[in-house]
Amino acid sequence: MTTIPHLMQALVLEASGGPLQLMQVSTPKPGPGQVLVRIAASAVNPLDVKIRDGAAAHARHPVPAILGIDLAGVVEALGEGVDGFAIGDEVFGMTGGVGGHQGSLAEYAAVDARLLAIKPANLSMREAAAIPLAFITAWEGLVDRAGVRAGQTVLVQGGAGGVGQMAVRIAVSRGATVFAVASSGRRADVERLGAQFVDRTEPVADYVARLTEGKGFDIVVDTVGGAVLDASFTAVRRFGHVVSALGWGTHALAPLSFRAASYSGIFTLLPLLTGEGREHHGEILRQAAKLAEAGDLVPSLDPRRFTLDTIDGAHGAVTDGSARGKLVVEIN
Repeated sequence: MTTIPHLMQALVLEASGGPLQLMQVSTPKPGPGQVLVRIAASAVNPLDVKIRDGAAAHARHPVPAILGIDLAGVVEALGEGVDGFAIGDEVFGMTGGVGGHQGSLAEYAAVDARLLAIKPANLSMREAAAIPLAFITAWEGLVDRAGVRAGQTVLVQGGAGGVGQMAVRIAVSRGATVFAVASSGRRADVERLGAQFVDRTEPVADYVARLTEGKGFDIVVDTVGGAVLDASFTAVRRFGHVVSALGWGTHALAPLSFRAASYSGIFTLLPLLTGEGREHHGEILRQAAKLAEAGDLVPSLDPRRFTLDTIDGAHGAVTDGSARGKLVVEIN
């Protein structure tokens, strides 16, 4: 067992919109129900950049703060009452970076054990860190809300994005026929995942007619929001289901209502912000591990390598849209 230092390296945001500063801070100690994780990798989500810029009111995180929502690492210490984990376990989870909970851009984090699962044995730490937020969001929409099953047709809006790719893999693994809307340059990416490509420049009515004989799709997964969510209401079939992770605007429900279809909003951060439902996040990640170990879930990573010293490059790649796959920061 490694010796746990009293101080650790962490990136600290002292003011919204300001720089992330690398500094030494006290290493946390796990409280009741928590484990101390020595962090090996921290995924970069677009939400991290929004929080840094003070542009995510729904993901409040008071400063000074350590950002980073997703992690993979090794359990180094157990708090009182923790079952199911042992020192030395390799774990992954969506554990902080919002709601005042320390994030993963640090060498260690004390996290709620309910939010963790054992890392898939066949994935690297970088790959495992890329899974939690995106996979949980997709699972909550497709499985928990829409109950996706074999034989259904599923349309994924934004199918080449982080959540979109996870949604494609979940739907394919459960026997659905999957269509993914993306830009022409991402056609190979979505086809590699097992989806039929739909060019995002094609009018909705045209691809609904072409692919479903005008009936629409059983389930539509929206990962984009705005006008794309409006389009999703016209792409779903009668008695179908639209799920969205970005349903925050003002939308006309008439197209949905006239189809007697259902809508579900997904807010993956709720367990972190409120404490409710954290056990389920751990359960979902155990399902992710099963899929990964069966070869049905392989995260797509951007080939660039980042560390705490080069975090600005990682955040910049999110901002400029140059990321091709998940960006991951290596910590230890």
